[in-house]
Amino acid sequence: MPKVAAAVREGRRQQVIEAAWRCAARRKFAELTVDEICAEASLSKGAFYAYFDSKQMLLFALLNEEAASIDRLLAELEVADLTGVERLRRFARGMLERGESPGHAQVRADLWAEGLADEVVRDRLSVVIRERRARLRRWIEQSIRVGELPPVPANALAAIVLALGDGLLLHAGLDPAAFSWSNIRRAFETLVEGASKVR
Repeated sequence: MPKVAAAVREGRRQQVIEAAWRCAARRKFAELTVDEICAEASLSKGAFYAYFDSKQMLLFALLNEEAASIDRLLAELEVADLTGVERLRRFARGMLERGESPGHAQVRADLWAEGLADEVVRDRLSVVIRERRARLRRWIEQSIRVGELPPVPANALAAIVLALGDGLLLHAGLDPAAFSWSNIRRAFETLVEGASKVR
């Protein structure tokens, strides 16, 4: 019985998270109220606070869910039989695909805004970004060793790839009609292809 109760509890918590993603796709997370999220989730306000102490804790949950998804992608690419350049290409493609979700774009923009003002959020984001940058740096170093890429500062290029994804999501949060994600993917593929031909 306790296992069933735990499964139900986790299911309802996930219900709130999914409702928050849908609400964030419509307008800024910072402007959303707990009442709106509860209405979207078809749960009471009391149920919300049984899973989250505050709206900020829900924001952390969204961050953690997105981070876990990206970490799964990184782990899959790490063990795949791919070149370093192809790993970078597929990682960037996965990040850009997330941009096509208005909710993800808006929540990412809100997370960065929160990070500038809140030390706890900033510290969590910093750890996540540092770990991703280190992994991308290793892929780039591997590509340089085998001649796929010219000798470039690996950590700097890793930072650029990450900043590209985050920056585009921020721009999409500010102006959803600013660019086409399919065109962004094509442009990125061209840049990677050009870099891999430079010797």
